[in-house]
Amino acid sequence: MGRGRARDSESRFLRYVEGLASVIGHADRAGPLHAYCLGLMVSRGRKSVEPMAAHIAPHRTSAQHQSMLHFVGVARWSDATVLAKVREMVLPQIERHGPIEAWIIDDTGLPKKGRHSVGVSHQYCGQLGKQANCQVAVSLSIANHHASLPVAYELYLSKDWADDSVRRGKAGVPEEIGFKTKPEIALAQIRWACKAGLPRGNVLFDAGYGNDSKLRAGISQEGLTYCAGILPQTLVWKPGIRPGLASKKRPRDTVPVKKLALGLPAKAWRTIKWREGTNDWLSSRFARVRVAVASNNEHPKKPKKEWLLIEWPEGEAAPTKYWLSTLPETISLLDLVDATKLRWRIERDYQELKQEVGLGHFEGRGWRGFHHHATMCIAAYGFLISERETIPPSGPRTAALFPQPVLPDSYRPRGTALAA
Repeated sequence: MGRGRARDSESRFLRYVEGLASVIGHADRAGPLHAYCLGLMVSRGRKSVEPMAAHIAPHRTSAQHQSMLHFVGVARWSDATVLAKVREMVLPQIERHGPIEAWIIDDTGLPKKGRHSVGVSHQYCGQLGKQANCQVAVSLSIANHHASLPVAYELYLSKDWADDSVRRGKAGVPEEIGFKTKPEIALAQIRWACKAGLPRGNVLFDAGYGNDSKLRAGISQEGLTYCAGILPQTLVWKPGIRPGLASKKRPRDTVPVKKLALGLPAKAWRTIKWREGTNDWLSSRFARVRVAVASNNEHPKKPKKEWLLIEWPEGEAAPTKYWLSTLPETISLLDLVDATKLRWRIERDYQELKQEVGLGHFEGRGWRGFHHHATMCIAAYGFLISERETIPPSGPRTAALFPQPVLPDSYRPRGTALAA
């Protein structure tokens, strides 16, 4: 990157930080706010507080460390307010390339040793691909084909954690936070996003969430469509059978989606290309069928029909993925596949949030610090999204473009009204 372009990027970074500082509260938080965001983007290796402080302030590491540690672990600024400011500044950059198309639900596992950090328990960790000691956070991102941005992020507490008053007290878990399943957290985030007036999109989620019928119903009640991953054993009514109550008395009237897929004729399957990958177009075989999901606990007068989308890659012995979708009946198969596969954006989110800005590197144990660190990571990631077009295709993808801190220790945003 040329010197002039680097200076322009630094100038935009200062303006971005000033925007965040306008909602951060006390004026003395502006300095550590800038230091924290800068550290997340330029530090090499682990991006916990101490190594970031050493990297950006090598001649006053101890003082910088204490300042940043207090900012992220103790200071009572609002994560929701800062994330709202990030959206205000970053969404216009995303929407320049088209309207928001999707809301993406997912969770991410953050491996953690010990048992004292907030929310740590032995549970499935996607990063490791197995059960392990970790923290898990549920998030909602909004996306189009150009980019995506997390807009909500909440730590999941297992029931053991949620019911343990001693550990809750030590970790500073707010009193109003009780036990909720991951789909319940996700639905609360969806309802919040609707109430907040975020630009709407088709909701995407994998089978870990899609198998929850209450989540699917709640999304529909909000007037949103979805493409929901489901398990192969999910029951639907057989084509031609009048839907009703699924029970032991009528087991032959329903069929698992895997069995239905295996019985489809060869002409039902089409090879679809949906996205250009690193080396070539991504493609696979797909089929779709209009179905009504069998319910075990209610007797709908007229169950809705929706798309069952099935993926069966060449060379596989059986289909590998299944989705239910409430997208319009008139949608083409190509557009249905394209909409469903846009969920890859959340995988890119988490890859870059972890690798580029250190989402999983926080070493504190408290609820506030966990969420403050995540908010700062999302803020730094938002700036990267805004800068994406300024980085040459052959250049680095990260914002490690700033050689060293560009502000003096006495820096305060200009013209900013900060609450006491």
